[in-house]
Amino acid sequence: MNPDSGRCPWCGTDPLYVHYHDHIWGRPETDDQALFEKLCLDGQQAGLSWITILRKQEGYRAAYDGFDAEKIARYDARKKAELLADPGIIRNRLKVESIIRNARAWLEMQERGESLSGLLWSFVDGQPIQNRWHNFSDVPVTTPQAQAMSKALKQRGFNFVGPTIVYAFMQATGMVNDHLVQCPAHDACRELGQSGRFTLDSC
Repeated sequence: MNPDSGRCPWCGTDPLYVHYHDHIWGRPETDDQALFEKLCLDGQQAGLSWITILRKQEGYRAAYDGFDAEKIARYDARKKAELLADPGIIRNRLKVESIIRNARAWLEMQERGESLSGLLWSFVDGQPIQNRWHNFSDVPVTTPQAQAMSKALKQRGFNFVGPTIVYAFMQATGMVNDHLVQCPAHDACRELGQSGRFTLDSC
């Protein structure tokens, strides 16, 4: 993708951020494990820029056992102390605790036979919302769907899942296509979203 081809301005010129924009952000994701990791990482972003978390993504994967929820749910005080001393992640007690809490919430969903992907995609009726923004300033920071998703996640025990965080998550995982219309990634994500309907059964 040519840097002068109308790419969304938020990623700037940082190679890591540009790659994230061009190949990940806005691509529909339905895998439970990938969605769990992304939801946790978006919560870590609270009060920070996403590039800060993106640069630490591998550090998070190493620190949190590849986001294996069963392992995370068993973390004890000693493990929490190790995490708070780990420079590869954001060393904030509430944020450390949030991933553990979210892992336990996801496991409880699994025990009830509830799919994380099915729940999350239900808020867009199983189909990516195709927006047509021309200016970055027009893109909302939250929507009624994000507010409803946030409420449902909180009811299930997740935290750091406020409406703004959840909308950023929805953008990143392709539940909404918020690439600007002049950005080549807009059409690429639209085609992915239309290549097969994202029914709740397939999620």
